[in-house]
Amino acid sequence: MTARAAASSRPAGTRKGFDWPVAGIAALAGVALGLPVAVLLARALFDGSLLAVAGLEVVVDALALSLVTTAVSLVITVAIGLPLALVLARWSFRGSTLLETAIDLPIVLPPSVAGLALLLLLGRRGVVGDQLHALGIDIPFTTFAVVVAQTFVSAPFFIRSARTGFASVDRHLEDAARVDGASERQVFRAITVPLAGAALAAGMVMSWARSLGEFGATIMFAGNIEGRTQTLPLVVYGQFQGGNLDASIAAAAILVLAAFGVLVAVRVFRWGRVLDLRGAG
Repeated sequence: MTARAAASSRPAGTRKGFDWPVAGIAALAGVALGLPVAVLLARALFDGSLLAVAGLEVVVDALALSLVTTAVSLVITVAIGLPLALVLARWSFRGSTLLETAIDLPIVLPPSVAGLALLLLLGRRGVVGDQLHALGIDIPFTTFAVVVAQTFVSAPFFIRSARTGFASVDRHLEDAARVDGASERQVFRAITVPLAGAALAAGMVMSWARSLGEFGATIMFAGNIEGRTQTLPLVVYGQFQGGNLDASIAAAAILVLAAFGVLVAVRVFRWGRVLDLRGAG
């Protein structure tokens, strides 16, 4: 194989050698970003705090609550996010930019601000919460408030990813299915969703991860009530404030491992999408 052929066989954007000053800075940055998490995991695993504390009732209850509420918030996110993402990807209309900005806003808002906004809207003296309270419906400081907070801060991640996935679908394939007699529902189910599947799956995983790690909006809008609104991130904070460092470390380690698994899953989905596109090409 000639040098030119070897160069052409390498993926675009890769380089044969290293620029050592740049590589050195990159290595230092990687260590600086990864070392705190590595120390946390090492402390939790090697001194036995993870195994010793993971069975505590407060940690188990918080983990169970986190899993249930994040599952519910993900279902809600997909239910409201799919049609919204499809509209944003396929239709151009006046105010679409403003709508996209409003949808993306919770991503950049400080979580405490998001929680305060929810409280002003749905609290007992809120814009909508006042009427709900008159009907005997109180949302703040309940388990449902946890779901609302998680959905509010995590839904934009799914909507952004789904919008990108729908926009990347070849419209000619959908038109061909319509010519063959497929209904719009059949086109969406058999053509659009499978072709956008990697982006949808990645968005769902990122949205779930954001819900799992939610802290600020939850504590502002739902409180930190053990067994009812105390999710795993709140246990990390509560146990640390209470002086139980081992329990705080164990809960934090569980969150880190979950986040690591999520990031790996997202990369697998995206890499699978790349392979699908190359195979189609």
